[in-house]
Amino acid sequence: MPDLFDLARQQHYPEAALFVVATPIGNLADITLRALHVLTIVDRIAAEDTRNTQQMLTRYGIEKPTLAVHEHNEREAAERVIEYLRAGERLAYVSDAGTPGVSDPGSRLVEAVRAAGLVVVPIPGASALVTALSVAGAWASSFTFIGFLPAKARQRSDALQALAASPHALVFYEAPHRVVDTVAALAETLGGDRKLLIARELTKLHEALHVCTLAEGPIFLRADPNRQRGEFVLVVEGHTVSDDGATNAHDATLKALLDALPVSAAVKLAVTLTGAPRNELYARALVLKGESNEDGEQADG
Repeated sequence: MPDLFDLARQQHYPEAALFVVATPIGNLADITLRALHVLTIVDRIAAEDTRNTQQMLTRYGIEKPTLAVHEHNEREAAERVIEYLRAGERLAYVSDAGTPGVSDPGSRLVEAVRAAGLVVVPIPGASALVTALSVAGAWASSFTFIGFLPAKARQRSDALQALAASPHALVFYEAPHRVVDTVAALAETLGGDRKLLIARELTKLHEALHVCTLAEGPIFLRADPNRQRGEFVLVVEGHTVSDDGATNAHDATLKALLDALPVSAAVKLAVTLTGAPRNELYARALVLKGESNEDGEQADG
C-alpha cells in the first residue's frame, strides 16, 4: 500500500501561516490525511475548547501545545496568535467539531490574521451542513444556510417571516432542548406542507435521518424522547408556487386586508378566510406590498 501521507506532504505549507482545519463532527475516522499532517507539523494549535481538542489529539497520537480561542475571547486571543505567526510559527485552528467559522468561532480570527498581512490556509473536511445536504434530495439543490435561529419566540418569528418567500432550501442548526419548538415555529410560519429533513447526530453512533412535512415534524419528534436527543441539522424545502392562477386567486382578499393591516396580521386573517397555505399567502402578500411600494405607498414599519 502506498504511503498516503506522502500525498499530503507534497503540498506546500508556508511558515508564519494560520491553517484553518476542519475536524470530524462525530466519527473520529472522518479526519482527512491533510488535516492529520498539518496538525503534526504546526508549532501549536489554537482551539475552541482545549480540553476537547486535547482528547481528539490524544486519539490521533499528536502532542502539541494548545491555546484557547473561543467566541468570548476571539478578538483578544487573535493578538496572541498573530504574535506567534510573526515569530515565524505555523498555527492550526480547530473548533470543537466540523469546519471553523461555520456557526463556530474562527471567522474573526481569520479576519484579524489576514488584516495583519499574514497567510491563512484552509484545510477542508467534515461539515454538518454539507453532510445533511448530501442526503436531502433534489429539492435542496440550492440552499441558504441560516445556522441557529434566535432563541426568543418573537425574534425567531421575525427571522422566519423574512425567509418565507425564499425559493431556496433553508438549513438550520438546532440544539436538543429547542428542536421541537423550532420545528413547530417553522411549520407555523412557513406552512406545514413543506418537506423537512431532520438529521440527528450525524456520523455518530445514533445517527438518524427522517424526511417528513413540517406539520408532521413536531409529531414525529414528540413520539419518542430519544428523537429529541443530540445535535440537529434541519433542512426545509424552499417556497414553491405550483400554479400562478391559484396563488393570485386570493389577491383581492389580500389587497383589502393589506390596506388596513400589517403584512403579518393580514396574512393571518387571510389564512382563516381562504384556507390557503400560510407560506403561499405570505409570499404573495410580500409581492403585493412591493407593488404598492412602487406606486408610492409606504411599507409597514
